[in-house]
Amino acid sequence: MTHPTPAYAPQHLCWEDFEVGSVREIAGPTVSRDEIVEFARQFDPQPFHLDEAAARETHFGGLIASGWHTAALAMRMMCDCYLHRATSLGSPGVDKLRWTAPVRPGDTLRLRMTVLSARPMQSKPHIGLLESRWELFNQHGELVLEMSGWGMFGRRTAAPPSGGAAAA
Repeated sequence: MTHPTPAYAPQHLCWEDFEVGSVREIAGPTVSRDEIVEFARQFDPQPFHLDEAAARETHFGGLIASGWHTAALAMRMMCDCYLHRATSLGSPGVDKLRWTAPVRPGDTLRLRMTVLSARPMQSKPHIGLLESRWELFNQHGELVLEMSGWGMFGRRTAAPPSGGAAAA
């Protein structure tokens, strides 16, 4: 699988750089049959992910990517779009994950991230929380995955915890 080179200047994005309502989009990879089968062999060995003939006999009508593969691709795109250049401190979890349409061999994906809400963490004011929605689309503009949850980011304007260094 080839990933497009991220189109951004080397900088650190802090919690303050993610305004509520802001949207980030990134073009993603084209998913191959071999990638679908390899992921399925390792992590989700159901027939409609592994065997084209068996998949044709299902309601899917052909080979499809595992939903977990699709979620992993979305995560990679998040890293390429903004996490690798941000003060990301992980996530306390995902609130919603839905696979709305199958990803098939040859599909080219695109990610859209929308910031839904933002607030400082009460117990750790040097960390800001972002609630986001991530939508993954195929080349036809069809929604294939929708996810929402929280991310933790270092804050530019808050003092670090005692004895700690400021977030980059």
